[in-house]
Amino acid sequence: MLNEERQRAILDLLRRDGRVLVVDLARQFHTSQVTIRKDLDVLHVKGRIHRTHGGALPARDGALEDPTLREKEKLHRKEKLQIASAAARMVSEGQVVVLDSGTTTTAIARALRNFQNLTIITNAANIAAELSGSVVEVILTGGSLRKNSFSLVGPLAEETLHKLHADILFLGVDGFDVQYGLSTPNLLEAKVNRVMIEISKVAVAVCDSSKFGKRSLSLIAPTSSLQHVITDSGVPKADLSALKKSGVEVTVV
Repeated sequence: MLNEERQRAILDLLRRDGRVLVVDLARQFHTSQVTIRKDLDVLHVKGRIHRTHGGALPARDGALEDPTLREKEKLHRKEKLQIASAAARMVSEGQVVVLDSGTTTTAIARALRNFQNLTIITNAANIAAELSGSVVEVILTGGSLRKNSFSLVGPLAEETLHKLHADILFLGVDGFDVQYGLSTPNLLEAKVNRVMIEISKVAVAVCDSSKFGKRSLSLIAPTSSLQHVITDSGVPKADLSALKKSGVEVTVV
């Protein structure tokens, strides 16, 4: 296979899976890891990918990039289901749980449907709909609807949250730079997320590994505001180490 053909195939795999690893690519293309690293370096220089330790992610999105929920649902499905299962294991009957908007938190909502005594606070209209047929009690914040994410934002959502208290928050993010913090492309969404952190005893970031090393437009909160992170095995080793050193518990699925 020519270098150019292999690089095109790598891009196809990256579009399909959301990330690629050197060791897997070397095995798949029956070539050395050194050759694969050179391919990834070439694609990185061309701006086609974002090079990471041990592999690559799609080229960095702009800070204003705000994909729709339906677009996000197509990405990292397996990882999101595994993260959702791990999140559900952190929940006990009788608790109050906050779920912000997003595809990972939607998967968590589905994993919580069989609980018998649970209250879920959410600003996501689609999550409320997901839980409508279950015995789980749902509190919807109210607010202005963001059509991209089906989330409710603005002063009404913030005011409602300020009057409530929760045991645990599961927070999905668009960007997670361990040194900078958690971020999202929407300013109003970031404000609502900050209030969710304030009212919760335990704040858990739930994000697949493609979110690491990215910064979006609006800072939600610093990494120190978290007690726990649930992510997949593609998380960069340096970020994993930094999280543990800062006292944040990490579950890798």
